[in-house]
Amino acid sequence: MSNLPNVSIITINLNNGSGLLKTIESVVNQVFMDYEFLVIDGASSDGSVDIIKSNSNRITYWVSEPDRGIYHAMNKGIVYAKGKYCLFLNSGDWLIDKYVLERCFKNTQTSDLLIGGCQVSKNGSIVHTFMPTKELTLQSFYHATIPHQATFIKKECFTQLGNYNESYKIHGDYDLWIRSVIINHCSITALDCVVADYNLEGISNTHENSLQSREEIQQILQLAFPKRVLADYEFWRVKSDELRLWEWIKSKKILYGIIAFIYNRAVEIVSLKRKLKLP
Repeated sequence: MSNLPNVSIITINLNNGSGLLKTIESVVNQVFMDYEFLVIDGASSDGSVDIIKSNSNRITYWVSEPDRGIYHAMNKGIVYAKGKYCLFLNSGDWLIDKYVLERCFKNTQTSDLLIGGCQVSKNGSIVHTFMPTKELTLQSFYHATIPHQATFIKKECFTQLGNYNESYKIHGDYDLWIRSVIINHCSITALDCVVADYNLEGISNTHENSLQSREEIQQILQLAFPKRVLADYEFWRVKSDELRLWEWIKSKKILYGIIAFIYNRAVEIVSLKRKLKLP
């Protein structure tokens, strides 16, 4: 019987000591004990290393050294991970409560990806709660993604598919989802529970990052699929957006009434012009 842990929780950090402490506390207080905890620090200078050292008796492995970005740091964690599954819980994010791992692994898990719910919060308030579905298609990923910090990834997947592509600054996880779920048909279990809180505090939403985010997603899709396929998905994305807008308009009775009146008058005018053969 293997003595290897069921889960490797990998936390990467760079100069986010307060967030790191909250992440550590959420991990080490778990009732479920069949896990190991790895902290990959990028040579922080804000006191993060002191926090790691003060909790080193509860951390399986840690290192603090310069890296080439978040996905390089995650790949370093994969190298040292010994668990059946890997969970990437970045500093500042936390496991939702001390029973969450116990809920996720109360039954034997065999799927390649275990996708849990994710709570998105900012300044102490919940902004959004994502709950997973096992019915994931290319359309699912064309306009959305799944929560990295709430998805347990079987380590065998990295052996078979390769680690994170370090050329991506923002969406190395999205690239992994496309390679694993869509191209290689990895198996999925949707967990009926919220796993983690994704904390938006300190997250940059600058125009530069937003532009790079869109460019990276398009690059990933273009490398994976023919242009003719993406053209169809783009067409139906636009149609879907138009439908959602129209459903919103219909929910606003006064606005809908005004638009319907204008539309009907326009139809009448066009019909009249045709009867009269006007230009």
